Amino acid sequence: MNLRIPLSSPDITEAEIEAVAAVMRTSSLSLGPKLEEFEDALATYHKMPRAIAVSSGTAALHLAIRALNIGEGDEVIVPSFTFVAVANAVCFERATPIFVDIDPITLNLDPKCVEAAITPRTQAMIIVHTFGVPAEMDALMSIARRHKLAVIEDACEAIGAAYNDQLVGSFGDVSVFGFYPNKQITTGEGGAVLARDAQLAARIRALRNQGRYPSTEWLQHEEIGYNYRLSEMACALGLVQLKRAPEILAQRTQVAQWYDALLAPIGSMTRPPLDLPSRSISWFVYVVRLAENLPPDARDTVVDTFQKQGIGSARYFAPIHLQPAYASIPSAHQAKLPTTESIAKRTLALPFFNRLSLSDAERVARALAGAIEIAANG
Repeated sequence: MNLRIPLSSPDITEAEIEAVAAVMRTSSLSLGPKLEEFEDALATYHKMPRAIAVSSGTAALHLAIRALNIGEGDEVIVPSFTFVAVANAVCFERATPIFVDIDPITLNLDPKCVEAAITPRTQAMIIVHTFGVPAEMDALMSIARRHKLAVIEDACEAIGAAYNDQLVGSFGDVSVFGFYPNKQITTGEGGAVLARDAQLAARIRALRNQGRYPSTEWLQHEEIGYNYRLSEMACALGLVQLKRAPEILAQRTQVAQWYDALLAPIGSMTRPPLDLPSRSISWFVYVVRLAENLPPDARDTVVDTFQKQGIGSARYFAPIHLQPAYASIPSAHQAKLPTTESIAKRTLALPFFNRLSLSDAERVARALAGAIEIAANG
C-alpha cells in the first residue's frame, strides 16, 4: 500500500537540484571543491576547527573508533536504545560494546549507569543524542575526564541541538553526523566527523580515502584504509541543506508543537517533552510511548491500524543487546537494562518531516486515538 502520509520525507527544493546539477556539469565529481566547502561549512556551523565528510554516519563512527586506536580487548560504553550502527562500529574493530541503561526522560545514557559500568578496560564512551535531544553533557564529560575516557559524540540525529547554548557535536574528542534522507538535513547518503586534534583529523581523512595521506602518491598507501568518500554531488546538496538549517529546524519544531497540542487529550499514551532544562531540541522524529497498562500487542495494533489508513509509523528503537546479530556477544547477554527494555517495547514513531501539514497531523492524531481505543478494548 502506498502511504498517503509517510513516516519521513526529505525536503528538497529547486536550490538543491540546481546545486547538484551544476556539479554534474563539471569534471570534478569526487574529492573536489564542494567537499572542502561543505567541510568548512560544517566546521564553522559547529565552531569546530575541522570536519571530514564521509559516506555515512556509520562510516563516521567506524573512522572515529579506528582513529582513536580502540581495538581488541578494549571496552566502549554505548546505549542499547539507539540505532544498531553505534554498537556495530565498535565490533568492526573487535572492541567490546558495553551496553548501559538510559534516562527515562531524555532516553540518553544515564550518567549513574555509565559510572557503574566503567572498568580498567574501558577506553571510550559513545554519547548518542537520541531523537535530537541532547544528552546530559556536564555529567558525562565529567565522568570521561575523571576516568580519562575518549568521548565520541553521536549527533547523527541531532544537528542544531544545543546543551547550555553549545551545539552538540562540539563537546567530545570527535563527533559524528549522519545525513540519510530521514535526517534534519540530507546529502542522500552521507555523514561527517568533527575533530579538534589536527593529527586525529588527518588520520581520519587518510582512512576515508584508502589510507592515502596528502604527501603520498595516489597509489601509495600508508595504512589500511577504506573508501568512505562522499561525492561532490552529495556535498553540493548538503551545502544548500545546511544553509537552510534554521528554516528546517523551525519547521520541525512547529510540527512537534502541533502534535503536542493534538495528542494532549489522548489517554494511555505519553508525549515526548517539548522542552527540557539546559537543552535545545533538534527534532529528528516524534516518538510517543504507549501506556504500560495496555495489552502487550497494543503497539502492533496501532501500527496495523495506521497501515490500513495509509499512515506510516515505526517501532523506534529495538534494543541492540536483544538483536539476533548480538546473540553471540557476551556483553549483550550480560546487560541488565530495565529502563531500556520497558520503554523500547512501547515506543512508536509517528509521521514526522519538515513539510508535514497541520491537516495531516490532525489525521494522524485521530488515527492514533482510534487505534489506542481498539487496542485497549481488545
